[in-house]
Amino acid sequence: MIDPVLPTYNRAPLSFVKGEGCWLIEADGRRFLDLGAGIAVCSLGHAHPALVQALTDQAAALWHTSNLYHIPQQEALADKLVAETFADTVFFTNSGTEACELAVKMARRYWYDRGAEERVEIITFDGSFHGRSAAAIAAAGSEKMTRGFGPLLPGFVHLKFGDHEALRAAVSDRTAAILIEPVQGEGGIRPVPDQCLKGLRDLCDQTGTLLIFDEVQCGMGRTGKLFAHEWAGISPDIMMVAKGIGGGFPLGAVLATEAAAEAMVVGTHGSTYGGNPLGCAVGLAVMNLIADPAFLDEVNRKAGLLRQKLEGLVAAHPDIFESVRGAGLMLGLKCRIAPADLVRAGYAEEVLTVPAADNVVRLLPPLTISDAEITEAVARLDRAAARMTAVAA
Repeated sequence: MIDPVLPTYNRAPLSFVKGEGCWLIEADGRRFLDLGAGIAVCSLGHAHPALVQALTDQAAALWHTSNLYHIPQQEALADKLVAETFADTVFFTNSGTEACELAVKMARRYWYDRGAEERVEIITFDGSFHGRSAAAIAAAGSEKMTRGFGPLLPGFVHLKFGDHEALRAAVSDRTAAILIEPVQGEGGIRPVPDQCLKGLRDLCDQTGTLLIFDEVQCGMGRTGKLFAHEWAGISPDIMMVAKGIGGGFPLGAVLATEAAAEAMVVGTHGSTYGGNPLGCAVGLAVMNLIADPAFLDEVNRKAGLLRQKLEGLVAAHPDIFESVRGAGLMLGLKCRIAPADLVRAGYAEEVLTVPAADNVVRLLPPLTISDAEITEAVARLDRAAARMTAVAA
């Protein structure tokens, strides 16, 4: 008999009932150090007082009106995002998947509006993840996500990650956009080197192609800049954002330049819940904290400390780990064992991590993690690795 909750997840035998900062409390009272943060969602940890206050105040005033009317909280958050980024305009969604849908539509509409209806192809890369909608799985193209869901939305060209020659050859008079994560998350914490991002920007400028960044997982301070592409000193035409922007409240957005977005006129897109007062009140509270340069400086400092300790962990367990990779507080442990086995070993040590492709375990702690919690986290990972060594012996 099928479960009342559609069984599309292989869930861990854990049920959390309360969160405090970087900690999750299980129903039986155990306290787990959370290095997953809801898969990079709880950017400010659990039950951050500023977010609780913003949500509580807004909930007491107004939950929902719809986008038939002006929404002051939405306009305030859009103003903040425009002021802090490359963007001229913002559309709010409920998730990264919805942001992907709009990014694809916006890129194709851009060329349609210019009389180049043949420019519909969007170039993407293996190992990518852009969500679970029909457009998003077609964009990623992996068999794991697409098998059994055909016919797939056409118009996506899939290339190997890091194949520069193939990329240049693939851009044609049918290319609308290039879509890429500056740091792949689900693909195994694979950063795109700064020089490659710069090369992408140059290629798009030379060919008129739109550049779309998916910063759903790597954005919102995760790498030590407000958005990961800032390290390369370039900007996209369109950017997808979600996860950390709501700090745990469902919220996403598409940011765009005026040129990229000008064809999205009245009636071309919409959302019932996107940009609702509750979500935007929380999002504004998140932005006000994370966009502070002093906050980002602390993320970078703590990222250096965590990476240093993880390098020591890898050296101490060469039978379990191969290397550390990533950027900021978006790090991956490349494993010599199945990542899921290490994740499960972590449960016994009451530390939470997230598996990814390419034999990687992801570490995506709240950006508010303390030095003491970093030390404790690595100690627990050390014990989890020792468990795996003992099992192998």
